[in-house]
Amino acid sequence: MAKETKTNAMRRLDSLKIEYKKHYYTDSGAVSGIDTAKALGEDPAQVFKTLVTTGKSGEHYVFMVPVAEELDLKKAAAAVGEKSIEMLKAKDLLGLTGYVHGGCSPIGMKKFFRTTIHSSAAECDTIFCSGGRIGFQIELTTNSLAKAITFEFKEIIK
Repeated sequence: MAKETKTNAMRRLDSLKIEYKKHYYTDSGAVSGIDTAKALGEDPAQVFKTLVTTGKSGEHYVFMVPVAEELDLKKAAAAVGEKSIEMLKAKDLLGLTGYVHGGCSPIGMKKFFRTTIHSSAAECDTIFCSGGRIGFQIELTTNSLAKAITFEFKEIIK
């Protein structure tokens, strides 16, 4: 029997004894967040993408928004008290977080960065986020997520 692959995100949740469900969609050909939601058979409003940004100050921030939505950079900057923020370049993601573009989880990054989740997540019974590898998703409650990372809910989409 093949050994199950564990990502940093899954190891972190396991070490904290936090309940979550793993979902795999590696054979679906999903390339966008909306494709991912379709592959999982889930509502795109419940599936969140993890975006890493850099503020004018040089600090890095993580934002989670529903896959069908777009991060509003002005609202995001205001949410974290920055004059402005920009998306981190994909080539810088692995070195900073330990994750690749399309497989970036808010859980288990090399270093914790201030994290803001769109306020709609508070209304969901469970949310999905990257499991730390392309094709892996984790489903958990926001209460469970709060045991693994510190975050705040804010209005951050266009």
